Order: sequence, then structure tokens, then C-alpha cells
Amino acid sequence: MAVPALQLANINRAYHQGENTITVLAGVDLTLMPGEMVALVAPSGAGKSTLLHIAGLLEHADSGEVFIGEMATAALDDEARTRLRRHEIGFIYQFHHLLPEFSALENVVLPQRIAGLGVPEAEERARDILGFLGLSARLTHRPAELSGGEQQRVAICRAVANSPRLLLADEPTGNLDPTTGAHVFATLQALVKQSGLAALIATHNLELAAKMDRRLTLREGRLVGL
Repeated sequence: MAVPALQLANINRAYHQGENTITVLAGVDLTLMPGEMVALVAPSGAGKSTLLHIAGLLEHADSGEVFIGEMATAALDDEARTRLRRHEIGFIYQFHHLLPEFSALENVVLPQRIAGLGVPEAEERARDILGFLGLSARLTHRPAELSGGEQQRVAICRAVANSPRLLLADEPTGNLDPTTGAHVFATLQALVKQSGLAALIATHNLELAAKMDRRLTLREGRLVGL
């Protein structure tokens, strides 16, 4: 039986403002399998980003456990969490956050070099990924020389450069026009299915959400199906 890429078990998170306690997540459970693409659809302020940050080991839950593969992470120190995040989790944001002084190829090579891969291997893998997303002719272009859709596709390539088991995306098409957004999503969907990684994608776009394997939302801090 396949091992889940991500498991959230009874995740609770609250914030304190003076004497007030704001509960954001209340007993959230989630299992995400390899090759599965799940949409997280909820209004602003419902806790989508908090959930993604906890799943991505960027933020600690107040209680509960996050499993990345078979690894329980709640008791890990910051160094171990960073190491696990570097190799097992990819992130895509609404804005591409590419390094402006580097080419598309260099932006995808960099996380591989940080993870310890040699230059020839990193460049070969970067070319392969960029080519898969239709960017073979744009390898030497810097972000300012790329269209919005191309920039976001480079950001997707960077996110999967280290072959993570889990991809977390926060409004990945939010800054794009509908046509470009649909194209970027289609390439992302193809990449997920081709590679077998698992993807949890926060989006307001109901049309794109309908194309994913499952649709979830947050209601009163709990994760429920749509």
C-alpha cells in the first residue's frame, strides 16, 4: 500500500490577541496520497495559509501531528525541519519570487545546489523540468524578460527541482489572467500526474478547483469536503 505523502492528525492552531483567543484550526485531519491533487477553497481569513504553513513545516501547530511520508515532525528541531522541508516539500506562491539577477535555468539549479547536487546534474535536471513545462527556449532569460505565465512556470519548476513528495501552492494562478492561469494550471496538473507527487493547492478559482481530485474547505476551523 502506498504511503501518504502528507498526513495531518488532529491539528489545532489558535492565535491570541490580548484577552481574545481566535481559533483558526480545530482538529484538522487530512491524508494526501501520491499523485493526488487537492483543492483548498475557502474565503480569506479562514485559515488556508495557516494550514499550508503548518503542512509545510513553516509554522508549528499548537497540538497534533504532521507526517511527511512516514516521518512524524512535531518533535523535530528547526534544523531537522529545514532539512526535511528542503528535500520533501515544494512551495509555490501567488507571486513567483524568482531571483531577478539569475536566469530561468539558474533559478531552478539553485535549490538543487543548496541540497548538495553537483552543477552538471543540477543543470541537466533543470533543463529537463523547464523543457517539460515548455520553457526550453527561455533557459537564459531573466525573470524580467519572461511573461507572467512563464515566470510562474519557472517558479513551479523551482518548487519541484529537488523531487519533493509534497507540493504546497497558495493561489498559484492568482496574479495571472484567466487564460494564462488556466495554461499554468494545466502544466502544473500534468507535472503532478507525471511525477506522482501530491499537491495541496489553495485557490479562489472554482473552475480550477473543479478539475482537481478533491475539493476541501475550512468551516469553523474544521476541514470538510465540498
